[in-house]
Amino acid sequence: MTAESCLARLARLFPEVTAVRLPIRVAVVGREDADSAQATTIEFGTPNEVLFACDLALEVGDRLQIANSDRSLDTEAAVVAVQYHAGRKGVAARFMRAVPTWIVQL
Repeated sequence: MTAESCLARLARLFPEVTAVRLPIRVAVVGREDADSAQATTIEFGTPNEVLFACDLALEVGDRLQIANSDRSLDTEAAVVAVQYHAGRKGVAARFMRAVPTWIVQL
């Protein structure tokens, strides 16, 4: 199972999920060490959650700062699920507050 299939499996838990490809930077709130931030890509999303692969040491309940390059998405989220495989993690995080129009379906 690859990181991508790990995410696809995790995505099945979220009925409103949509495939997206949005590059982001994820940082663990309250941690300032070198291993507390990472560039990754949101692979799936709902109006309230984002799913991405990650190498950071994360657990359910951890708070994250999630931002894209132009800061049109810049918000906090809490980790709600983690799927482990081969040293990689599929992570689902739920926004701490409503983020209107971050995901737009055409």
